[in-house]
Amino acid sequence: MTEARHVPVMLQRCLDLLAPALEAPGAVVVDCTLGLGGHSEALLARFPGARLVALDRDTAALELSRTRLAPYGDRATLVHAVYDELPAVLAGLGIASVQGVLFDLGVSSMQLDEADRGFAYAQDAPLDMRMDQTKGIGAAEVLNTYPPGELVRILRAYGEEKQAKRIVSAVVREREKEPFDRSARLVEVIRDALPQAAKRTGGNPAKRTFQALRIEVNGELEVLGRAIPAAVGALAVGGRIAVLSYHSLEDRLVKQVLAAGAASTAPPGLPVVPERYQPRLRLLTRGAELPTDEEIAQNRRAAPARLRGAERLRPEVDA
Repeated sequence: MTEARHVPVMLQRCLDLLAPALEAPGAVVVDCTLGLGGHSEALLARFPGARLVALDRDTAALELSRTRLAPYGDRATLVHAVYDELPAVLAGLGIASVQGVLFDLGVSSMQLDEADRGFAYAQDAPLDMRMDQTKGIGAAEVLNTYPPGELVRILRAYGEEKQAKRIVSAVVREREKEPFDRSARLVEVIRDALPQAAKRTGGNPAKRTFQALRIEVNGELEVLGRAIPAAVGALAVGGRIAVLSYHSLEDRLVKQVLAAGAASTAPPGLPVVPERYQPRLRLLTRGAELPTDEEIAQNRRAAPARLRGAERLRPEVDA
């Protein structure tokens, strides 16, 4: 069972970060990345007075989690949506503000483990990588149709791949012979394109290219750039947000939004700072918190995780 092998990352720490905001009856918590429901189930179990709203763009994940969370009845509302659609989802449910928001970014365990989704470079599969398989274009179409310059940009920006030009040259050469449709062929092309020194560092040489394609296919950074500010905006005073990131691009974006909310925007030299200039957030983590060695030993997918949290201090005040 997929559910059985799914281990939620930094679960206890996420629950502890959100707890002060969720212990009052009637609290609403949003799990913006439902996945297989591990974090959601734990939230419902630990906070029996709370209501959960859970979002996911992946219809297969929603169906599995619907079964898992069924014992909690109408305390759990599951919605097929991308997390930047949070304001519209809450408005549709008649919820003005929430006490907690959780993001567990990146690829879910199910998406990695189901071979035919094409997310994992370690097993041969169709090059799809869409989190929502009901719409959009897959990774194969990106590889086969994007201009070389655009592919180089994607690999550099989203994969931080130093060998982007070499890889793209090889991809363009190979796609002219035959379009890409399987992950194993792409891995082989990448491996052959890289100099020996590059193959000896950083794990699987295809890792960064696969990350870049996945981010492009799903528009992940653009979506996240809208979603984190929207989530902060949805928090009631005293509400808390916790965000798990898995690579530096995500973590940097989360850090920027939370740090900006925790900073004063007052012009220098004001003797008294009006409320509208005071910080909206208080940071709950010193930098990004990392998983413990014990957790990584139990769940290797926790290794790259970075957790940041913040608390809402005041309402929006018009300037």
